Amino acid sequence: MSLPYTESCPSIKNILILDSEGKRMAIKYYSDDWPTNSAKEAFEKAVFTNTQKTNARIEAEIAMFESNIVVYKFAQDLHFFVTGGEDENELILATVLQGFFDAVGILLRGNVDQKEALENLDLILLCLDEIVDGGIVLETDANVIAGKVASGSMDAGASLSEQTFTQAFASAKELTRSLLK
Repeated sequence: MSLPYTESCPSIKNILILDSEGKRMAIKYYSDDWPTNSAKEAFEKAVFTNTQKTNARIEAEIAMFESNIVVYKFAQDLHFFVTGGEDENELILATVLQGFFDAVGILLRGNVDQKEALENLDLILLCLDEIVDGGIVLETDANVIAGKVASGSMDAGASLSEQTFTQAFASAKELTRSLLK
């Protein structure tokens, strides 16, 4: 069943962060276009293979792939992807990508690499939740996204750099429990 507002609202099919070998770092699918995990992994591998030789480090690049528009950008050893349908506006997809990319950069204090991403995976997953819900774009301003994520992941008065591994682990446990319910 299609909701009436979904036809006029920009829709995102997935957001991916892959490492320099094409392996999953953080992913979120909002579409049933890839019904099985193996279909999702095949899509990720194909997108990575077709984009890895490009130079999308300064500006985002856009490609058509399997009747989808894929907007992507690289930072050190991470590859960021946003996928939309073939009828989606590329500028909106690029804005979502840039908002996500910049929010992750703010939360990781400019150290956007695989090690920092793994250590702060809970913050990255919270970013995804702040940007898109059910495929509908909620927010693209990186400062707003990072502010919401940072304020929800810390104790009152604690700065982002003061968050301990234990606090991060507790956040991950709570997230896992909520997903299993």
